[in-house]
Amino acid sequence: MTKVHTIDATGKVLGRVASAAAKALMGKTDPSYVANKVSDVRVYIKNASKTKVTEKRLKETLHETYSGQPGGFKQKTNAKIIEKKGWIGLYELAVYGMLPSNKLRPLMMKRLTITE
Repeated sequence: MTKVHTIDATGKVLGRVASAAAKALMGKTDPSYVANKVSDVRVYIKNASKTKVTEKRLKETLHETYSGQPGGFKQKTNAKIIEKKGWIGLYELAVYGMLPSNKLRPLMMKRLTITE
């Protein structure tokens, strides 16, 4: 039986909402937690655009990627990510970074739904 966790992001801080979503996706809120299985949980984050974020966080927080090639180091601010991908892209990036980096991470991300 699928459990549903709905998180309302209105007036809440981005990191705390993403942390709660990651914990639920891993199944750590369920007493039958097993680390090597994907839990039967769906997580819905609603009102993502009403998240409380300061101007300093939008402009100064950097997300870095490196392709391994010379000149392949890229930095993006939260404002640029919101401009390109919207609040959904920013939440996906935050939750993705909080999940364990193994074969189960893409499967867990498929169980996450975000609405603005």
